[in-house]
Amino acid sequence: MVKKVIILASLLSSSSHGRNMASSSFGRRLVACLLNVSEARRKDLVETVARAALYNNEGVRREGITVLNIFNDRDYNRSVITIVASIDSIAVAQGLTERVQGTSAFLFGWADAPLQRGLAQRRKEMGWFKKTPDLQAIRPDMGPQPQNPFGLTGVGASPYVMNCNVTIDTQDMAMGRSIAAALRESTPGGLPGVQVLALPHEGAVEIACNVESVKGSPTSQTTAGEPWPCFSIGGQPYCHVPASLITARVAELTGREGVGVKGTALVGFTPHECRGLAEFALSQRIAEFWKEQGRIRM
Repeated sequence: MVKKVIILASLLSSSSHGRNMASSSFGRRLVACLLNVSEARRKDLVETVARAALYNNEGVRREGITVLNIFNDRDYNRSVITIVASIDSIAVAQGLTERVQGTSAFLFGWADAPLQRGLAQRRKEMGWFKKTPDLQAIRPDMGPQPQNPFGLTGVGASPYVMNCNVTIDTQDMAMGRSIAAALRESTPGGLPGVQVLALPHEGAVEIACNVESVKGSPTSQTTAGEPWPCFSIGGQPYCHVPASLITARVAELTGREGVGVKGTALVGFTPHECRGLAEFALSQRIAEFWKEQGRIRM
C-alpha cells in the first residue's frame, strides 16, 4: 500500500474579528502545520510522530513549537496532528527529502511558486486517489522517484484551512454525493472555499468538508445567519465559511429527502482559536498541549 502524507502549513492571522494581534511577542511568525498521517489505531505510534516535531534525536526540546491537538479517526485509520511553530513549508519539504531516505514530495499552495496550484489540483496530477497509482509516471517536485513503501508526501502553505464534517442519518451514498456536489465551491450556488467528499462512516454518511479561507469579505448573498470569521495576513483580509452555515445547508438538502443530520464535528480549530491557544501554550512552554486540554475535540 502506498503511504500518503499531507503537510499543510497555514499562516495564522495577525488580526481576527477586528482584534489586532500584531503586538503579540510572537508577531506574525506563527503558522499551523496540519500533519495528516495514515495511522490512527496505534496511538503510541501517532504520538511518536507528534513528539518528533517537538524534540530532536537526543530528546532535547525544540523551542517555539507546540502540538495543540491530535485527531484520530480509527474508522479510516488516519490522524491529523496540529503543530504550531515558525516553519517554512519549502524548508520542511527539503528537510524531509534530505533526512528521510526515500521521501518524495510535491508542493501546493503558496509553496508551489509561481503557479500556486491548489491541493485538489495537485492530487489529481499525482494520481493521489487511484487505488494503484503509476509511481513511475509521477514527477515529484523534490526527492527521488516515488516508490513503495515510502509513497508520496504533499507539502504546502495557505491561509488557514479548517475541516468540518457533517454526518447525515442515512447509508445512501448517492444522496451523500449529491449533497457534496451541491456544497462545492465549483458548483453554481456552492459555498466559497469549500471542497467536499461524501464518505461512508460508522453506519452513516459523512459530508467531509475542507474549508479554505478566501480573500476579501463575504458577500451579502452568503452572510445569512452567523457572521463569517474574518482575519488578515499582511494587510490582506480573509474569511471562511462558518461551520453553522455548512450544517444548515446540509440540513436543508437532507430535509428535502426526509433525512436528518446526526451531528457536526470540527477537526482542529478555527483560525482565531488556534492562534489564541498557540500563544498560550508557547508562553507557558507547553510542548504537548494536546494532553493539557480540558475539553474533548476532534
